[in-house]
Amino acid sequence: MNVSELARQLNTNPKKLLEILPEFGFDIGARAVKIDDRIAENIKKQWRRIKFILQEREKKEKEQEKEIEKEARIKEGLSVNIPHKITVKDLADLLNIPLNKLILGLMKNGILATQNDFLDFDTASIMAGDLGFKAMEKSGEETVENITNENLEDILKTSGEETRAPVIVVMGHVDHGKTKLLDAIRETDVVAGESGGITQHIGAYQVLWTDPKTKEIKPITFIDTPGHEAFTVMRSRGAKIADIAILVVAADDGVKPQTEEAINIIKAAKIPYLVAINKIDKETADPQKTRTDLSQRGVIAEEWGGEIPMIEISAKAKTNIDKLLDTVLLMADMNVEQMRVNSHRPAAGTVVEAHIDRSQGPVATILIQAGTLKLNDPLVINNEIYGKVRAMKDYRGENLQVAGPSCPVMVLGFKVAPRVGDVLDVGSVGGASNINLKEKRSAQTGAEKKHVVANGQDEENQKAFNVIVKTDVLGSLEAIIGSLEKLKNEEISVRVVGKGLGNITVDDVNLAETTGAAIFAFNVVATPIAEEMIRDKRIAFEKYSVIYDLLNYTTDQLEKLLSTEKIITELGRFKVTNIFRTEKKLMIVGGVVISGKIIKDLRARIIRDKESIGLGKIIQVQIGKQIVKDAPEGSECGIQYEGRMKLEVGDILEAYSEEEKAKKLTLDK
Repeated sequence: MNVSELARQLNTNPKKLLEILPEFGFDIGARAVKIDDRIAENIKKQWRRIKFILQEREKKEKEQEKEIEKEARIKEGLSVNIPHKITVKDLADLLNIPLNKLILGLMKNGILATQNDFLDFDTASIMAGDLGFKAMEKSGEETVENITNENLEDILKTSGEETRAPVIVVMGHVDHGKTKLLDAIRETDVVAGESGGITQHIGAYQVLWTDPKTKEIKPITFIDTPGHEAFTVMRSRGAKIADIAILVVAADDGVKPQTEEAINIIKAAKIPYLVAINKIDKETADPQKTRTDLSQRGVIAEEWGGEIPMIEISAKAKTNIDKLLDTVLLMADMNVEQMRVNSHRPAAGTVVEAHIDRSQGPVATILIQAGTLKLNDPLVINNEIYGKVRAMKDYRGENLQVAGPSCPVMVLGFKVAPRVGDVLDVGSVGGASNINLKEKRSAQTGAEKKHVVANGQDEENQKAFNVIVKTDVLGSLEAIIGSLEKLKNEEISVRVVGKGLGNITVDDVNLAETTGAAIFAFNVVATPIAEEMIRDKRIAFEKYSVIYDLLNYTTDQLEKLLSTEKIITELGRFKVTNIFRTEKKLMIVGGVVISGKIIKDLRARIIRDKESIGLGKIIQVQIGKQIVKDAPEGSECGIQYEGRMKLEVGDILEAYSEEEKAKKLTLDK
């Protein structure tokens, strides 16, 4: 037989075959063209074992190469210059590693981030260190999100003579009563406000409260943040623009995951805060246990010798709301120096909500943090002019001519809606350029129909659940996309093939048909024609108003696409001391159980010279003349073995069980 023909049958390269064979006792010459038929048949019989050994060896070699590369980088002292802030994607490029590998590495370190998220130098240096690089901070250069000619932080540091109203952010776990508390505060306002509803996107409003000491009526601005985990980014931005935080914790439920997350955000933002222990009217309420839970997270009540005021309230019964607001004003007085501003400079502030109104076009709620915003002022966002102020409305819907510091104002006049968290700086108009409307609208509506692979994962290596997401406001769209990107593992991910604001259109349906995507409508509906097409084409169409339901549905769909998981349990090791009988694919051998136990019907690896050379199955176990279900450690027994590989005296059989189980979608932590 020709060597090339043998190689073809074994599905390998002829040259590689000639290099491999001598190691396994087939020395036919490095330049052989033909091979004896009997030897060829023997090679074919042994090929399964040979291939198994080579694959195992290759795995070990790859692992060793990675360690050697890391050690070499450490030994050579290879360094990398990392800016003060850097995106995940840019860090992957800088370290010359695949993006998905870096994202998985961040997850293992407890950081959930997408390719466009920013990392600080400390986090980036840890990731670089794990790969053997010595990280050095790049001087003279800083990457900053939402940059303007004059950084917002610098603007706010420039204090003036006037004192603005304190800005309060209310945070905590979902269902602990944040919205109820804000409703209760609105109802106790000396000027009647509007009632609240389900919080799905960030907003802001003011209340007027009578100072108990001076009897002076003072404004307090509240940032209303959603409680769901999906809005982490928005909550972080909310904390950065606030002076004081109120952490709401339910007395009947205690500290929950989002409570801990809120605590971390508040501490990172370095703002003073107090705790509102809510739902004290419930029978199962236990305020003392809640204090204990908080103390274990480093939040110590004033009455326990700590620094954090804790007020027991009932938002539902409006108990102690006055005491809570009095404490807020007291804390504001203690931090009054940080609230002095210059109201005469051009306005600067942060976008806290943005959406497209059917009759008014793009609309954004902006919290003015310094200066004064006036009618016809240019709307400068990130050094781009988005339009000019056509009209302004306060939190009650009344028209305004000017809006000063700490005033939340709804602004009309944007040519395209900004993103939540964008910085407005009217003073930077001199160096700003006009906005590219076509580019911005395409980016927001998904008009380019680019197939975006979540988290930069390689399409060929993953199964994907394709989705099109349409929402009513940008804040919700951003939060949903961010949450969907986290629903992934190495095997599967969500691929957002279309996104945008507004109702479901014919174009969305056509895109869904082309890509096999499900359509998610969040607080929007389908046009009549689009709805008819959805029915005719049998496209998956889901309507949602609560993000929990959307994420739960997506998780269920992803788990349906997951392959089954093999669970291997090591049970025992058996050493072959005698060969009693040999048949085709069947042997009876004797030996001793050297660890664990040997059980009938188990699979077994064959270990020879400390190397795994093949697989088989134990189909019967016998001690003496009695057939048994299992043989414990230390016992001598005989086994009936089934497999292609022939056993030899001295071989070790590693017995194990293998179970297939449906996978659950989990994130690496």
